[in-house]
Amino acid sequence: MLDISITKTTSPKAKPDESNLGFGKYFTDHMFITDYTAEKGWHDARIVPFGNLDIHPASTVLHYGAEVFEGMKAYRTEKGVVQMFRPLENVKRMNMSAERLCLPQLDEEFGLKALHEFVKLEKDWVPRQKGTSLYLRPFLFGNDPLLGLRTIDRAMFVIIASPVGNYYAEGINPVKITVETKDVRAVRGGTGYAKCGGNYAASNRAATKASEKGFSQVLWLDGVERKYVEEVGSMNVMFMIDGKVYTPKLTGSVLPGITRKSIIEVLKDWNYEVIEKEISIDELAEAVKEGRLQEAWGTGTAAVISPIGLLNYQGVDYIINNNEIGELTAKLYDELTGIQAGLKEDKFNWCYKVD
Repeated sequence: MLDISITKTTSPKAKPDESNLGFGKYFTDHMFITDYTAEKGWHDARIVPFGNLDIHPASTVLHYGAEVFEGMKAYRTEKGVVQMFRPLENVKRMNMSAERLCLPQLDEEFGLKALHEFVKLEKDWVPRQKGTSLYLRPFLFGNDPLLGLRTIDRAMFVIIASPVGNYYAEGINPVKITVETKDVRAVRGGTGYAKCGGNYAASNRAATKASEKGFSQVLWLDGVERKYVEEVGSMNVMFMIDGKVYTPKLTGSVLPGITRKSIIEVLKDWNYEVIEKEISIDELAEAVKEGRLQEAWGTGTAAVISPIGLLNYQGVDYIINNNEIGELTAKLYDELTGIQAGLKEDKFNWCYKVD
């Protein structure tokens, strides 16, 4: 396994106000970098002062979008312990994404070591205020200095971090979303299941239009029949109908979310029936009309859980649970954030302590 050299900054930054962090606005003092070449494999692993990356103007990532990334967090418990939530799952998913884009994969043990050593050095940046965390952004990209479209022989793996508060200004309050019927985020056989920048760039137009109309996110439909629900914005989505929890099954165009996976495990532990299936938007609309759709929420690392209070489809507003946070939604949010913050029992052994 590679050794990791550490060069500490000589100009540490002042820590931001923890009551006004926002999301992704501030960055810690250091970053992790390691390089890859086809001849040497991964090499020169290092933690260095945060700064700009030096890449060639013809770099593969700039012209062909050869990039994958992860989103994860480090938390500080009431006892002052710093811990990450299921970090190995992020390393595994990054490798899955990298395989789809023909990028070099990381040794899982080394990926975990890189995260551990980086967070250990940046411990003081993990905020203490309730509801805050240190957001970690590992990313991997092709870095060949050639314009020809070819097998990637050079790459970089980088980790940066940002102390964050709530992802949405609304916090845990219900959000309004609109169903996107024109643009498509992903199709089966494409890169929808990979966490890569192109998927998010493809969603920008619809998201911008939705925001201009006062909606927080868009609900994506499948790219072929345009009728099956897939994701909500940058998150997976779940619905409670007649006491059962439904979520779109992983068909290759839906991101296999780690928060999604964790919530399913918690729900099953609570003896809820969880059904992974193709869910049509008309089926959802009918369930609202009949009063059978009790709760709806998005799930993801950044927001953890985001309750959905209003669903707009074909110009009609469908109100869910009187536009209030549902009982199960709130319980899931409290359970997951409680485990992450060390306030609840970690019966699944999900938390990875950073010494």
